[in-house]
Amino acid sequence: MLYGIAAATTALLLAAVLAALIRPPALRLGLVDRRRARPVPALGGLAVVGATCVVAGVGDWSGVAPLGAGVGELLIAGGAVALIGVVADVWRLKTRFLLFGTAVAAACVVPYGEFGIAGGALGVGWIAFVAVAFKGLDHADGLAGTVGVVTAFGAGACAAAEVMDGLAVLLSVLAAALTGFLMHNWHPARIALGATGSLFAGFVLAAAALLTQTGHDPVTGAGELFALTAVAGADVLVVVLSRLLAGRPVLRRGPDHLAHRLRRLGLTSQGATVVLGTGSFAGVLVAVLVHGGWVGRTGATCVACVTVSVVLLLLRVPVYGPRRLESTQVSGHLRVRNG
Repeated sequence: MLYGIAAATTALLLAAVLAALIRPPALRLGLVDRRRARPVPALGGLAVVGATCVVAGVGDWSGVAPLGAGVGELLIAGGAVALIGVVADVWRLKTRFLLFGTAVAAACVVPYGEFGIAGGALGVGWIAFVAVAFKGLDHADGLAGTVGVVTAFGAGACAAAEVMDGLAVLLSVLAAALTGFLMHNWHPARIALGATGSLFAGFVLAAAALLTQTGHDPVTGAGELFALTAVAGADVLVVVLSRLLAGRPVLRRGPDHLAHRLRRLGLTSQGATVVLGTGSFAGVLVAVLVHGGWVGRTGATCVACVTVSVVLLLLRVPVYGPRRLESTQVSGHLRVRNG
């Protein structure tokens, strides 16, 4: 118990300090998030990755808090995904390469003995999907970090219920590191997670949640996994449907994510993050209750129904302007930045 508190505190402070140290060189090198109107450094995820790996690694190496079988491999695979994220932040890798690299890492941690080949393949696809979905959440100040903290606590509760102590420790350290990072990422953000941190957080959370489902009913487990990551899944769903309905390329960036739509409805940037964080908490709470047997699988079904309803409602919010106007605005924005 005392080690858990000390580890979480260390991870929180270490992530906060590292984020502050990373910001100046990232700005000097021009490594900024191009989705934002102002220059926000995009390598802040290194602080979360570093704090999580160092604190969890020291605990495992010292024997004070061993991660256990499979969890150490998960942390190593997460580190490999973070390296892919670094490359994406520096050289702007396309989404399909991120999906492929994340899927390869996921294939190394999925317990095929528990899920079988078909179930393992589905697990690999789900982990890669969630990791890239978390990358999408990083478009708004504080959003990916807030949803990540909430999800980490939920997955950690499920791990504790399964007596997966090493996994629970890793998730608590990740939650603390994301909290420390949020000190710099809350609106107005001074640094962003970037692909480095968002892919790492999404990968570790998805893989850890999947491990907690070993030995459980697959249908109920699938419902729990969806509830744990409902906001990230809803964000991808609303973006893909919106772009398909508008006849736009699915991978073309645009102001069409959940937070963009909530701001169109009059919410502030902080307000949109709080609303989505609250929605994430509701889904995570249902997942934990279902996992503990306090609520039946209908709880997860209700989360799915509410999520789809919200997506359909927010699809009605106009987010695209005339094509010619959009092109003029983008060109003007680039001229201002280059000038």
